[in-house]
Amino acid sequence: MELYRSHVLVCGGTGCTSSGSRNIMDEFNSELEKHNMQNEVKVVGTGCFGLCEVGPIVIVYPEGAFYSHVKVEDVPEIVEEHLLKGRIVTRLLYHDSIAEDQEIKSLDEVGFYKKQMRLALRNCGVIDPENIDEYIAFDGYKALGKVLTEMTPEQVIDTIKASGLRGRGGAGFPTGLKWEFTRNAVGDKKYVCCNADEGDPGAFMDRSILEGDPHSVVEAMTIAGYAVGADQGYIYVRAEYPIAVKRLTIAIAQARQYGLLGKNIFGTDFSFDIELRLGAGAFVCGEETALMASIEGRRGEPRPRPPFPAVKGVFSKPTLLNNVETYANIPQIILNGPEWFRTIGTEKSKGTKVFALGGNINNTGLVEVPMGTTLREIIYEIGGGIPGGKKFKAAQTGGPSGGCIPAEHLDTPIDYDSLTQIGSMMGSGGLIVMDENNCMVDIARFFLDFTVDESCGKCPPCRIGTRRMLELLDKIVEGKGEDGDIEKLEVLAKNIKASALCGLGQTAPNPVLSTLRYFRDEYEAHIKEKRCPAGVCQALLSYFIVAELCKGCGLCAKNCPVNAISGERRKPYTIDTDKCIKCGVCMEKCPFAAIIKQ
Repeated sequence: MELYRSHVLVCGGTGCTSSGSRNIMDEFNSELEKHNMQNEVKVVGTGCFGLCEVGPIVIVYPEGAFYSHVKVEDVPEIVEEHLLKGRIVTRLLYHDSIAEDQEIKSLDEVGFYKKQMRLALRNCGVIDPENIDEYIAFDGYKALGKVLTEMTPEQVIDTIKASGLRGRGGAGFPTGLKWEFTRNAVGDKKYVCCNADEGDPGAFMDRSILEGDPHSVVEAMTIAGYAVGADQGYIYVRAEYPIAVKRLTIAIAQARQYGLLGKNIFGTDFSFDIELRLGAGAFVCGEETALMASIEGRRGEPRPRPPFPAVKGVFSKPTLLNNVETYANIPQIILNGPEWFRTIGTEKSKGTKVFALGGNINNTGLVEVPMGTTLREIIYEIGGGIPGGKKFKAAQTGGPSGGCIPAEHLDTPIDYDSLTQIGSMMGSGGLIVMDENNCMVDIARFFLDFTVDESCGKCPPCRIGTRRMLELLDKIVEGKGEDGDIEKLEVLAKNIKASALCGLGQTAPNPVLSTLRYFRDEYEAHIKEKRCPAGVCQALLSYFIVAELCKGCGLCAKNCPVNAISGERRKPYTIDTDKCIKCGVCMEKCPFAAIIKQ
């Protein structure tokens, strides 16, 4: 076994990879060879560290030096100064905005991580996801060994039930109960499936787990197969996740090579194997019955339930389906016991939840916090607050199926029941932050436009009803709204929620309903005053030149594409609002901030 004095961990998640982290790894290896240190220092490509805002990230151990925004041209300096001479390169260290721009020298000092508890993400950014030995070194497959040699299937299910783990895919159904239903179902063959078809805009929780710790899902699915009596598993993953697909393929092959998948695992009578199925990007295939139809090679459309998949799933056989994050918790529950897991979270929402934190927030990235953490803690203590000192307006949770949470509910604990009470939902874990410059009518229109586009078209309430709602929203943001349009939206929303076939259609009106609940005044301003309070909706904007600020330079008139601006040099110019096409070029070009929109 080779021993190294230092390890250089380079983020290999999608975000950092797109910013050149692979080239950074190659440069490290090249520079180490130049200095004849390739046998002293090991370069490791890991999964996502979480703090995507400052990638590419490089962490050097044993010091734990946390380097951010690393470029290929920075590598020679890190090798020569830090790895050769032992002097940390301070100019590349991460500066934490939460800690008043304090210089950070180790991961433990980063404010972004202090309130987090990384369970599902425990190995992401820690191990090489393409090396099974590193996973095993961190207790990987130990839970599977315990299950197969010390526990009965019923004991495994009782353990998961006792833990209080609920599904992390959105609905929050008790995981142990789902396993029990599948175990008790009658069938000559059963299946275990993993939903990795993460389709919410801005969501990348499952992708990051698969990229950073694919063996955790392989191990958990094998445990589930033993518990419910299945010998075949399928991971349904988006084809748009090439790194996740590659690492899953490697992990499955390695597990087979080590005898952890296949026949007679751990020398027992239990056999289990896993195959990948690639999705083509249809959002509706995140719904369980549509996903299973796609696995079978059929069009991804939902079907009525019951029967539920536990009774009739893939190929009409009893099937267990959980999402990536749910599975990622299973090995730890087996190893640490259900009592340990129950100490984390709230009374009805146990454990942690992973969120993809995005939008108008300083620290965009991947966050894992105990259930019950407040929205305020996530946004200000982990996320670093709103850029530019702007005012927080709302947070969208649950993606297109969720709702918008206003500032008055910033101290709401994040758990399944609390979010439902205020008109939102947990969903799979997208959390998009909005500030004072976001128009809530336009936000609702954006999410509804997404669900209309992604509807499979099978049932009329979703196919027709959501399109009618979108037409009303388009009409409102275009300045053509009329009295009664809000009431029409509410009636349509109520009927769609009550009659749509699947979860996609039933929850599609949620963004509209939640914004109507908390931001009704913005809808009314659009309709009655023909005004967008946030200054977003183009059709409702007007541009004006403030005479006292205008220096008469003429740049606005020179750049106006329709000659809507006129005036004399060194005197205030004016905008002809009838000619103005509201493109905003004049405002961008004015060096004196003399042009405003309202």
